[in-house]
Amino acid sequence: MATILVTGGAGYVGAHCCLALKRGGHTPVVFDNFSNGHRPFVRWGALEEGDIRDKDRLRAVFAAHKPDAVIHCAASIEVGESVKYPDQFYDNNVVEALALLDVMREAQVEAFVFSSTCATYGEPQKLPMDESHPQQPVSPYGWTKLMMERISRDCAAAYGSKFAHLRYFNAAGAAADELIGERHEPETHAIPLALFTLLGRREGFKVFGTDYDTRDGSCLRDYVHVLDLADAHVRAVERLLGGGASLAANLGTGHGVTVLELLAAIEQATGQRVPASSAPRREGDSPALLADNSFARQELGWSPTRDITAIVRDAWRWHAEVEPKLFG
Repeated sequence: MATILVTGGAGYVGAHCCLALKRGGHTPVVFDNFSNGHRPFVRWGALEEGDIRDKDRLRAVFAAHKPDAVIHCAASIEVGESVKYPDQFYDNNVVEALALLDVMREAQVEAFVFSSTCATYGEPQKLPMDESHPQQPVSPYGWTKLMMERISRDCAAAYGSKFAHLRYFNAAGAAADELIGERHEPETHAIPLALFTLLGRREGFKVFGTDYDTRDGSCLRDYVHVLDLADAHVRAVERLLGGGASLAANLGTGHGVTVLELLAAIEQATGQRVPASSAPRREGDSPALLADNSFARQELGWSPTRDITAIVRDAWRWHAEVEPKLFG
């Protein structure tokens, strides 16, 4: 079994990766500066607090724990914020990651699993989207992720390292039994925002656009349970450490859910109707995003096991019961 350094391991996806690593017999080590992470989420391994751009701190962590691989989840993620503050996003998501890759090379750690995104594709030219889809991001966030894919690919060619670029679609859900779930400041994701209306944490939910060319006119998205995402990260680590080749793979279910279908699923799970109203389309919203995950199935043996019903159920339990107890 291996020791895995998880940058951003106190964040949403990172914490679930640590849980999955521990369940798989590995030893996760969290590296986080808590700009977005949460201390109660560090539950399955050592915590090393620090900033990725601090190479001396990173060197000390690598020397102390001697990781076999790195899962890199630390990043700024809000698309809208990236448009407002692009320089900050390039600094956080590219410059800092370069420091990490440098220290990995010094420590002779060759396996790099990267938290990427379907935002590297930009506007869909075909659906579902497979890994051959052109990568033409439409936001600074998407460009930072694509840049890191390119940089790690070039480093692999130059230095013999290996990478797994895991392109998430819409991460959702929670491991409420394990006291971890989605908690962002500010929160911009549809499922928690809809649930917050039922919990009295916000007034109403807006459906942006009801005239798209989809089943019911609302946007369609591919929601994938965060525990299924975490499982793919463990499989990617084991592939690279086991001598497997580098890869880039989509992580989505291949089954889209419209906004109106999502609201219906929430009503079924909670017994409450989300107070929703129609609003004009938002600039930059794609009518539909849908993954072709056949490559991940083939190369990682990965298959998502939880549908939208499970996602909503787990998210509701997290936000309604567990999160208030942990954070007040």
